[in-house]
Amino acid sequence: MNRERLISTFFDIVKVNSVSKDEKALALRLKALLEEMGFETIIDDAHIKAGSNTGNLIAKISGNKNVPAMMLAAHLDTVNPGLNIKPQIIGDVITSDGTTILAADDKAGIASILEGVKSVIEKDISHGDIEIVFTICEEIGLLGAKYLDHSILKSKTAFVFDSSGDVGTVIVQGPAQKLINARIDGKAAHAGLSPEKGVDAIVTASRAISSMKLGRIDKETTANIGIIRGGHSTNIVCDLLNLEAEARSLDPKKLDDQVIHMIKCLEDACNDANAKLTIDTQDCYTGFSIDSSDPILKIAEAAMRRSNIIYTPKSTGGGSDTNILNKAGIKAVTLGVGMSNSHSTEEFITIDNLEKAALLVEALIQEMK
Repeated sequence: MNRERLISTFFDIVKVNSVSKDEKALALRLKALLEEMGFETIIDDAHIKAGSNTGNLIAKISGNKNVPAMMLAAHLDTVNPGLNIKPQIIGDVITSDGTTILAADDKAGIASILEGVKSVIEKDISHGDIEIVFTICEEIGLLGAKYLDHSILKSKTAFVFDSSGDVGTVIVQGPAQKLINARIDGKAAHAGLSPEKGVDAIVTASRAISSMKLGRIDKETTANIGIIRGGHSTNIVCDLLNLEAEARSLDPKKLDDQVIHMIKCLEDACNDANAKLTIDTQDCYTGFSIDSSDPILKIAEAAMRRSNIIYTPKSTGGGSDTNILNKAGIKAVTLGVGMSNSHSTEEFITIDNLEKAALLVEALIQEMK
């Protein structure tokens, strides 16, 4: 493993802007790097539905070992503030300069995959077919994975490098998520002359929200009001409000019950205020649960043993491309890359974790059976 090259690769790709829907520059940079390594690459047309300026990057290299194909995956996009990132090293820790995210989520995953595979090739380690998938728009609904044509892939086993926590973390269970989009139509009136003639959509929404169970519902279930838009002016009773919310759970029934509860709170508040409610719910992604005896976990555990990494299976409350891949019939788990404080300007990763993730890539390729 070339530690200095790994750090250099990570720094280089972190500096390439790739916020959701603007991943083209990074996709092209990685496409060139993978082709130099001997991979055949394509960029698919997922961007047409996802609304990005590029599709998913898919790279394939044939193996010389009679084992099933393996997929290694990470996502290209980042959240904001993610423009003009300036990475720096303090001791063993890599951070941004504090004005942006670091984008270890998920460029640490990308850099680790690149270095791990490059090490396998340079050491002439025998391997099966390897497929690398770098997706777009993961941070805004797993859109790249959703619109990926899974039929062009041979792999039925996938390791997604996209979890916080030390390397060794294996996400074996993830929740399903439903989205709730609500529109409340009230009635406008002059706020100073005749407020009693109006129906305030903001007040109606606030009464609905105040009656909802939100946040941590139980150990398996969460719910959140994420976006509220409404109003025109302080002197007009608000006649229109749009609300966007979500619920997640590891238990499908609990998820359905939570969504029903949130909708009923909105219905009751609108009925009391004589406001009109329009509701749209969407299944964002389904949950997954990997049995402890599943072969994919045996491969992961053996690879970690080979790399002197502690195998730590966990469940999560977050979604990832893993949810989509499992639904598509590709057995997948999410692996820890070692990033911390993701989606904040305090995000960081240790060089030790970055190097361990790359070592794990190499070991997974060797342990594929």
